[in-house]
Amino acid sequence: MSTEVIEARRLRRLTDARLLVDALERALLADVRPSGEPGRLSRPTSHGELLLMPSESADYVGVKVLGLAPGNPREGLPTISGLYLLMDARTLRLRAMMDGAELTLLRTPAVSALAVRHMATRPVRSAVVFGSGPQARAHIETFHALYGLRDVVVVGRDPERTERLIRRCADDGLRVRPGTARDVRETDVVICCTSARDPLFEAELLAPGTLVVAMGSHHPDARELGDDVMAGAHVVVESRAAAVSEAGEVVHALAHGAVDEADLIELAGLVRGRAVADDGRPRVFKSVGMAWEDLAVAAVLHERRAAS
Repeated sequence: MSTEVIEARRLRRLTDARLLVDALERALLADVRPSGEPGRLSRPTSHGELLLMPSESADYVGVKVLGLAPGNPREGLPTISGLYLLMDARTLRLRAMMDGAELTLLRTPAVSALAVRHMATRPVRSAVVFGSGPQARAHIETFHALYGLRDVVVVGRDPERTERLIRRCADDGLRVRPGTARDVRETDVVICCTSARDPLFEAELLAPGTLVVAMGSHHPDARELGDDVMAGAHVVVESRAAAVSEAGEVVHALAHGAVDEADLIELAGLVRGRAVADDGRPRVFKSVGMAWEDLAVAAVLHERRAAS
């Protein structure tokens, strides 16, 4: 049994948006129980944060080790770097090593898209994306591949980075334009991919039934959505346990009485058939990222590579 090293460029070549979304869905329909999975292990360092995310399925065991260094961009370096180790579940022999940052970049929009697959009540043809970094671009690409987006608006704090993202999307044949928070009123899905510490827009801007995805943070003191958005929405999370400890939107809303923990809808229940009332309320998916997601995506990419 050999160990394969799969670097970032090869991971991108192996990736197909629907393949990843389907793999995540199969995991939830099979043996994965996110509510019982331990949260990520986090340790502060002198210049950032070290993350350790282990998980197990019937066939594989995997662990992601990431370093997050917020000061890196000032030196022209990526904020996130690390490795993913994929092992055989029975023997614990190492099967593959993968670029951990790239794996995160691939699985996060796939998780968002899985939630939208089960939350949408109408076709998704337009998106407003907050943020201009790698996750913003990855979400645009994934949602366009799945839904054929006709109108994409990017709301970014840095005009230069925003324009750079728009140009890169145009090179890929996507129609993207800059905008403001007010554009959320005229879109099918709002996707928040920022490091914002405070809410990005007010609930009164949302049209009835709008889908909102917030994935920019896993820290309880940071939030992209305010209590007003959370209070008026059906809220879907990966697991209640992870959300109440890591999701700033949920932590704040619970503390202020804007939501009740019992009303949080877990993604696994949604995928397994739980219905959400179609009553015109916005539908929010708050993601913090979980280790089972990395494992599901790493396994399917490894198997696709092995079959090629």
